[in-house]
Amino acid sequence: MLVKHRMTPKPLTIAPTTPVSEALSFMRQNRIRRLPIVNKKGKLVGIVSEKDLLYASPSPATSLSVYEVGYLLTKLKVEDIMAKEVITVDADAPLEEAARIMADNKVEGLPVMSKGELVGIITETDIFKTFIEMLGSREKGTRLTFEVPNEAGGLSRITGAIAAEGGDIIALGIFYGDDRTRATVTMKICGVAKDTLVKVMEGLNAEVTDVRESTAAAC
Repeated sequence: MLVKHRMTPKPLTIAPTTPVSEALSFMRQNRIRRLPIVNKKGKLVGIVSEKDLLYASPSPATSLSVYEVGYLLTKLKVEDIMAKEVITVDADAPLEEAARIMADNKVEGLPVMSKGELVGIITETDIFKTFIEMLGSREKGTRLTFEVPNEAGGLSRITGAIAAEGGDIIALGIFYGDDRTRATVTMKICGVAKDTLVKVMEGLNAEVTDVRESTAAAC
């Protein structure tokens, strides 16, 4: 899955000269938390978050009058507080690359570029939604987690055994900790009873660590 498949295309943007007060109002009206900033030529020149705008606004404890506060906010432009070195991701990059960039740089969203042009934005929420789908969180079935040795052909034998019992694997995720010799596997499975799944795992030397039915009706 690529970034372009999960991004929000044609993101809302603002100009560098937009007053901070207008930018904050625009964010709240559209229920967004970050805005790419583009110049008159449509080129990305910065990005600003709701947090940036709030920090730039005078504190409620200020001694300034409401008129003075309003005047200051009309004078302060987003170009004065925006991040000018924007961290971006390419539209054709794998989705996990976007997640890695966000985690490594501690940012909650990335402008998405294609051939030097801004084409979208991808956020932590988009990544979380994908994670939910990958693990079948909204699907019916039995959620099974087990540990197995990290060896060639091991997962194939397990999926084959589940299929032989009439099971349909609708989601699968593999996770590694510090010990790369073992893997933790989480599956969402339909068409086979929970007790049968546990017996199948025991016969394949897989250590079941968690098994539970979906909160939805059985499939």
